[in-house]
Amino acid sequence: MISTSDFKNGLTIIYDNTLYKILYFQHVKPGKGGAFVRTKLKNLDSGATIDKTFRSGEKMERAILETKKMQFLYKDDYYNFMDMESYEQIQLSEEQVSGEKDYFLENMELSVVYHDARPISIELPIFIEAEVLDTEPGIKGDTVGTSYKPAIIQTGGKVLVPLFINNGDRVKIDTRSGEYITRV
Repeated sequence: MISTSDFKNGLTIIYDNTLYKILYFQHVKPGKGGAFVRTKLKNLDSGATIDKTFRSGEKMERAILETKKMQFLYKDDYYNFMDMESYEQIQLSEEQVSGEKDYFLENMELSVVYHDARPISIELPIFIEAEVLDTEPGIKGDTVGTSYKPAIIQTGGKVLVPLFINNGDRVKIDTRSGEYITRV
């Protein structure tokens, strides 16, 4: 059991027999009355986000998670991964990899998080390097500025890139925010 004082962003808890990941929390101590903790929780089964307020000191169960290093192999009807230690392969559906699928590169190493032998989420590397497949032509001399244009990278994801990026360029992308970092 953990207390609300142990909350931190990214922590996974069990609340009402459902797995939730804490996306955001704020400890509030009003002038009158007891302190409380305001949170934003993501349901790891449905993907829905809820706002929940807990009394300060309230106890709940912490989820016991196991992380396995895996390699993304390919996509057919499912997303196929291989355990780097046992070479066992698993398949995950489109719903299970919803937000992360835009950053999967073949043979990429990542972590799959399990709870009770069931995969619940994927942890990507912080940065990936991908080739730009489709974007509007670049503008010569426009190397400074804050103007961006949409681009499709080799993973199929969409990223906003500066105007000087062309088809075929390799770019570095932050997988946490989906933002362009630099040209490689």
